[in-house]
Amino acid sequence: MTMIRLLAADGATSDTELNDAGAYTRPTAPLQSRVAYAAAHVVPKVHADNTPGRPADIDWDATLAFRRNAYSWGLGVADAMDTAQRNMGLDAAATRELIARSAEVAREEGGSVVVGVNTDHVDEERISLPQVIDAYVEQLHFTEEQGAGPVLMASRHLARVAESRTDYLRVYAAVLQQATTPVVLHWLGTAFDPQLEGYFGSGDWRDASGTLLRIIAENPGKVAGVKMSLLNAESEIAVREQLPEGVRMFTGDDFNYVGLIGGDTVGQGGSHSDALLGAFAAITPVASAAIQALDAGDPARYLEILGPTEELSRQVFAAPTFYYKTGVAFLSWLNGHQPAFQMVGGLHSARSLPHLSRIVELANASLALEVPELARERWHGMLALNGVTA
Repeated sequence: MTMIRLLAADGATSDTELNDAGAYTRPTAPLQSRVAYAAAHVVPKVHADNTPGRPADIDWDATLAFRRNAYSWGLGVADAMDTAQRNMGLDAAATRELIARSAEVAREEGGSVVVGVNTDHVDEERISLPQVIDAYVEQLHFTEEQGAGPVLMASRHLARVAESRTDYLRVYAAVLQQATTPVVLHWLGTAFDPQLEGYFGSGDWRDASGTLLRIIAENPGKVAGVKMSLLNAESEIAVREQLPEGVRMFTGDDFNYVGLIGGDTVGQGGSHSDALLGAFAAITPVASAAIQALDAGDPARYLEILGPTEELSRQVFAAPTFYYKTGVAFLSWLNGHQPAFQMVGGLHSARSLPHLSRIVELANASLALEVPELARERWHGMLALNGVTA
């Protein structure tokens, strides 16, 4: 019996049995029952100046291999979004290069890629509404030129300058009219970015959702879907039930995705959500196996596979939630997808050892460790490096 060491918040250590890897297989045909995107992170060069405030220096081989791995499991890739440290270390130049390279990989692999469109290349903190529109459109056109699907992200610039829901309606209408393909609208909650307080004109999701739904209604044929990241299943279901036919709900709820994706299939209300999740970058083989179970008409197996991962995801996305990226990169390193536990901007230091230990424990329990012996070796080495030997 092989054991793996855990570290509690009080410094006490304990051992638990290391589980075998999940017996999951890559799909031999495209996934059918759900559309699923893994929101992928970026891997910096190990020798780069990965300290706060420094430009991102990306290890492109490891970063793009991570995306190829997602495609091999039948998932799409959502790129250049908050999981890729957008607005938290991924600068404008690196963002553009990431979008171009990721779109090229998608073409090579025959995979589906969507990427974030924002206004964050503008250095000024406060700009006018016409400037917000111009900034959005500039990134939108670049994204379309690369052949990637656009995800219209929530803009900090817009949140600062908008005085009412009317301003949101104006900006989104102007941007959407410039889109040559339907876009996904991203509603990012304050748990992920506190600077987006009051987005869509209200701090109450019920009022704000009215603005979102009006944007969709007033721009027919321009919106392919909505990604909701409020960590609130009630709000997602309420909006999902009001979406026009042909507009998908992509859950960004890393706390409640099992029931939201399962939907009526697993007795969790009418319809279902598709997926655009940072969590799916952390548990790609497990997520693929669960959707394969739905494709096979086996909702019980879906719950058996994916259900245990939700506690893991809640740990990764625990408050302060915007540091969840540390957990995604940590699991990527444990699973052998990058050579070191390094992150752009030094964010690998954003979580404590006991927090990471709980991730190890829950990943082991939910069969999310892809090569358990490698994960054990790397984790024990990290503990030893930090003086934890007993």
